[in-house]
Amino acid sequence: MIEKGTMMNMVDVRACNKPLERLTFRGVRSSKFRHVYGSPAKKEKCYENIKITKNAHDSHFCAVNPKFVAIVTEVAGGGAFLVLPIYKTGRLEFNAGRVTGHRGPVLDIKWNPFNDNIIASCSDDCTVKLWYIPEGGLTSHLNEWLVDLRGHRRRVGHLEWHPTAENILLSAGFDHLVIVWDVGCEEAVSIIDVHPDVIYSMSFNYDGSLLATTCKDKKLRIIEPRRGIVLSEGVCHLGTKASKVTFLGNLGRLFTVGFSRHSDRQYAVWDQDHLDHPLALETIDSSSGVLFPYYDHDTKIIFLAGKGDGNIRYYEVVDRAPWVHYLNQFPSGSPQRGLGAMPKRGCEVNRCEIFRFYKLHATKDVCEPVSMIVPRVLVKTHKPAAMKPSENSQTVRSISKAKFAFLSQETVPDYRPVEMRQLLPSEKSHKTSCNQSTKFYQIQQMWGELADKGNDIDEMSSNDVESAVRSKRRAVHSVDRNGENADLPQDPLEWRKLYAKQMEEIRALKGLLAGKERIIKELEEQICKLKAKA
Repeated sequence: MIEKGTMMNMVDVRACNKPLERLTFRGVRSSKFRHVYGSPAKKEKCYENIKITKNAHDSHFCAVNPKFVAIVTEVAGGGAFLVLPIYKTGRLEFNAGRVTGHRGPVLDIKWNPFNDNIIASCSDDCTVKLWYIPEGGLTSHLNEWLVDLRGHRRRVGHLEWHPTAENILLSAGFDHLVIVWDVGCEEAVSIIDVHPDVIYSMSFNYDGSLLATTCKDKKLRIIEPRRGIVLSEGVCHLGTKASKVTFLGNLGRLFTVGFSRHSDRQYAVWDQDHLDHPLALETIDSSSGVLFPYYDHDTKIIFLAGKGDGNIRYYEVVDRAPWVHYLNQFPSGSPQRGLGAMPKRGCEVNRCEIFRFYKLHATKDVCEPVSMIVPRVLVKTHKPAAMKPSENSQTVRSISKAKFAFLSQETVPDYRPVEMRQLLPSEKSHKTSCNQSTKFYQIQQMWGELADKGNDIDEMSSNDVESAVRSKRRAVHSVDRNGENADLPQDPLEWRKLYAKQMEEIRALKGLLAGKERIIKELEEQICKLKAKA
């Protein structure tokens, strides 16, 4: 019988379940982007003396592409924004050209992703306008627009270009409407009326088939823009301030930033098909500035920057829980009023730049580029060790010299029969000395002298060489079988004179050949001129 105390200490093993996933080491997580850092531009690479707008609207107020940077400026009695060539840094001129066609403050600007010279702007005057910026920037104020889109009954706060369909633009107004425009036809394609309150942000998915929005009613919605219907919705963030949303590329997930019920800033990750509860929800800090998310699809890094903040946080998106990992932050002592993001095609890959912000300072009239850099892996090359001389270095050097001398010698084949190769060295040298008195040896010596004068022969044409060879053959055939020579001179001086005479003849023939070629070329030019006149 088991005692009662023993029963209390026993464990019911049937209640122990096997873990679904293998536990991993909770140490330093491996990542290719752990050491990403921000690199602010030097003073000469910044844009200075810019009167940045002080409007309290939740917008970027800056738009950038590889050609231009556009910044909403502070003006009286209307709305305007500045457009500068991307290379025109330094202090802004007082009379720099601006876009001044709106009658109210400009609230948002966006560059056309299919045309770097077209920019869209929306304003407090309930209109959306398109402008053409010439190459090299503006030389004077621009007040003539390309397209004027009118359809909103109240001010227009946000713009978004379609990522894959050209000339499709979305605008969200304070009349709670999202209008899909075909700017080529200057007409509204569709009107999406599914929001009961002010729209805070819009974001297309990777191919533009879905649209995500956040609203003042604290809900996140997934909308099919073609039919204008809501596919799914859910409560996003419970705070009263603005929340922002962006699609995480083609991962099927969304990323939102907003405020909690206690006004703490937080972020959340969502499955686009199930918005009833978030996949992850984390608190960031207790600041009051509205956060903006910027997602880089190539590196799967999301950057968070808030108005009034001086830092930029960045996180890495992964495919399993906790879905987002904090990497680092770029600290700065100057708060920002807005940020513009350069498209990926405008980044400098030679600097390992993966993202670039254009920061509008809140306390200065400066737009400062900030590059996000991935450190390059450096390959260390070790210094080669010098070879020290040893005691046997002279012996080794002499042996190497003898080897190279042997290898540089020409190998002379011996085609005699085997029994003839076994002659004594004295007999072989005797036969060689006896052969030196023959006429054949004298003719070989003559050809050897001609070979030493190869510089002149190399300059001869093929016809001249053939004629010289034929003359030498006649001289050789003149030697009869008995070794007597009737035509060739016996004195070496006569040989030299004969050779000099033949070389003079060759030079004269080459001169005649060059003259003929010049005459042929002149005749061809005259024929071409006659043909042209005819």
